[in-house]
Amino acid sequence: MNGWNWSVVEDFMPRFWDGVLVTLQALALGSLIAFALGLVWALAQRSDKIWISWPVTAVTEFIRNTPLLVQLFFLFYVVPTFGPAMSPLTTGIIGLGLHYSTYTAEVYRAGINGVPVGQWEAATALSLPKTRTWTSVILPQAIRRVVPALGNYVISMLKDSPMIAIIGAFEMFGEARSFSNETFTQEAILVVGVAFILIAYPASVLLRALERRLVR
Repeated sequence: MNGWNWSVVEDFMPRFWDGVLVTLQALALGSLIAFALGLVWALAQRSDKIWISWPVTAVTEFIRNTPLLVQLFFLFYVVPTFGPAMSPLTTGIIGLGLHYSTYTAEVYRAGINGVPVGQWEAATALSLPKTRTWTSVILPQAIRRVVPALGNYVISMLKDSPMIAIIGAFEMFGEARSFSNETFTQEAILVVGVAFILIAYPASVLLRALERRLVR
């Protein structure tokens, strides 16, 4: 490649690894929040109590239809005026997790709706408590069905992680953009582009293999 300078890449690598660490932290912790909170949303939306299901549905619809960037700005700049101030990374993790929890909620809901009616009827015939029905019968089947879809949202979260650099949490792309602006070079951007492919593509392959395994 004409004009490629390996010394620039060498200078960028320490900041690159710092960015990788931030990216992986945001991705791992954000995914945990999205998976756990999404299940809470899905169960709350199925509640027989209207005062629970309606507000939860309204909140999740609002979050899902609001840009992630706006939510990050709100959490970082507005929330501290009447609540606790958070570091850029913590804000980014919460923002990613909260935003994607509304999507995983729909995935869980589809998985729960996909459980055969006979499973519910069998649990009722056996007089299983409601909690036992959910934890031992319904959720194990529903979650198994939706694992590939949840994995797809992890990859989507990875691709959206550069947004947290806007509030000062410099992940891979944020570090690359900052370095490029300081040195007037482009090598760092290309290195990060390759890094995203090296992370996302194997993950996609593993998800396809997992999906085939679960189908069998």
